[in-house]
Amino acid sequence: MCGIFGIFASKAGVSQETLDAAVGSLTHRGPDDCGTAIINTGDGELGLAHTRLSIIDLSPLGHQPMFDPATGNCIVFNGEIYNFRELRSQLEYGGNRFLSHSDTEVILAAYRTWGEESFSKLRGMFAFALWDATLGRLLLVRDPLGIKPLYYAKTNQHFLFASEVRTLLNTGLIARGLDPDGLFSFLAYGSVYEPQTIIEGIFAVPPGHLMSLEDGRPRTRAFWSLPAGDEGGESSASKDSVRALPSLLRDAVISHLVSDVPVGVFLSGGIDSSSLVAIMRQAGVRPATFSLVFREEEFNEAEHSRLIARQFSTDHHEIMVSENDALASLPEALRAMDQPTIDGVNTWLVSAKARAAGVKVALTGLGADEMFAGYSNFQRIPQMEKASARLAKLPSLVREPVAASISLLGKTSDRKRKLSELAAGSSTHPYFLARSLFTADERRDLYEGDDEAAECKLETAEQDFVAATRNLDPVNRVSYLESACYMRNTLLRDSDFMSMAHGLELRVPFLDRALVETCFHIPGNEKVQGASPKSLLLRNLRVELPGEIVNRPKKGFTLPFERWLRSEMKSRVEQALRDQAMCWAGLRPGAPSQVWQRFLKGQTSWSRPWSLFVLQQWCEQNL
Repeated sequence: MCGIFGIFASKAGVSQETLDAAVGSLTHRGPDDCGTAIINTGDGELGLAHTRLSIIDLSPLGHQPMFDPATGNCIVFNGEIYNFRELRSQLEYGGNRFLSHSDTEVILAAYRTWGEESFSKLRGMFAFALWDATLGRLLLVRDPLGIKPLYYAKTNQHFLFASEVRTLLNTGLIARGLDPDGLFSFLAYGSVYEPQTIIEGIFAVPPGHLMSLEDGRPRTRAFWSLPAGDEGGESSASKDSVRALPSLLRDAVISHLVSDVPVGVFLSGGIDSSSLVAIMRQAGVRPATFSLVFREEEFNEAEHSRLIARQFSTDHHEIMVSENDALASLPEALRAMDQPTIDGVNTWLVSAKARAAGVKVALTGLGADEMFAGYSNFQRIPQMEKASARLAKLPSLVREPVAASISLLGKTSDRKRKLSELAAGSSTHPYFLARSLFTADERRDLYEGDDEAAECKLETAEQDFVAATRNLDPVNRVSYLESACYMRNTLLRDSDFMSMAHGLELRVPFLDRALVETCFHIPGNEKVQGASPKSLLLRNLRVELPGEIVNRPKKGFTLPFERWLRSEMKSRVEQALRDQAMCWAGLRPGAPSQVWQRFLKGQTSWSRPWSLFVLQQWCEQNL
């Protein structure tokens, strides 16, 4: 796991100072080693920079940028290739020889042998840039699920890329201005949805895509995409997919243990992390488990994590933290945000404590909810779709009074505001309505720019997502949308920059590509049947989890923001949401203060004023 940066200059040269500054900006992602290189491309210069978190092949032979002596190709790579040893064996059988034991060198040899076809053979999480010296082109490649980030920007004389938005911004070559579409996206969802970022002119390379820079023009094409169903209904392979799940689950988890340093498991005591432990023990691996233990009883999940640790005889470690520790960490967590987000502080805290305890690599259960229908949205959204369809059939003379009566109550809570939009015949799909932070009316009140144009672009993007799911059943449609939207743009992105702020690598076995493809071939009704949550996952573990774990109410790792905003943080947030403090954030004067007042009156949840506070803080630090 690392940080990468590159700059192609078509007319001016690349300065070493620019590369050194990029290294400084990315040191937190790779504190073990760093390197730079400047390549003469014939029509300009390509500068590459890399910071390394040493996980596989800890020797200097894993240093990057790494050159292929046979071709002159060069790579800077962020991520892990879990099947690199299998690929290496195939390549050695074909006559390739290796100098190191790193997965980075395997990518170079695979590209030399198979060309672009090699990218679909890679199993893991990755974002890398590869300079093809023979063809004179630069390739940017990102993993299928978008686990690792990769951003780019183009100016008149430069093409730049990096692992973080702030690294590109800090070059001084990109104007420090908010992207209108990115800002509107943040108001809608609490995070900016790709390909936009919060900064105008900086974009994300799409997951499962490669981007080639030839003649100064970037061209993008896909090598993988989320399965979107088969025309005509359920896949004929659904029964085979269910039968394959136990072996696929085992293979996904065990493959993610490849490492030259110890690998731990973040154990919360929920179904997801407990399943990882159960699979490892069944495969004969005794994991080291790490649990965050709060001194305050209302946050403490120690009894559940201890139960799993005892049942499966793990090498268990508890990391003690208090509410005061969490509150004191907020300023640093906010500074670690590569883009503003309403989530992620909990990941920052867990990662900080785990890294301080000596953990360098950890498995997490992220992705299990999306693949095995673990959210309440998997029941709620199909119901909302049916309700929306029934409302659409009502005559306007009937529908309008219903919507009006609900609208009268809509100002008293976030849920009622969303229900009012649904009853009024909103064109927003129920998934995006349920996941929205501010509703369409609230966004118009907040946004200083052309809200009609911004809303139109947002609606078009949402419709494109929904159109891609036309062949999926209602449950798998939610799975697709959760994976492509909330998981990719909030959970995965936050997990990346909040963990890498401490030089900690998080791995997500439930997002193994083969497992993801199989889950989408299983009919949705098989995922939600049974009394237990994630029953399909539980049935295929081949080992029984304790009833106390399976039947406990779903509880994420949450912090008491509601109370903090009304007590310890009240004055700070109140001051930040004043008009003068929000001048950088592109919002209408007075609108943030109104959101704050609604929160104080109990008419909106803490996440709304918190999102505006995070936006203000991010702008103040970075703009």
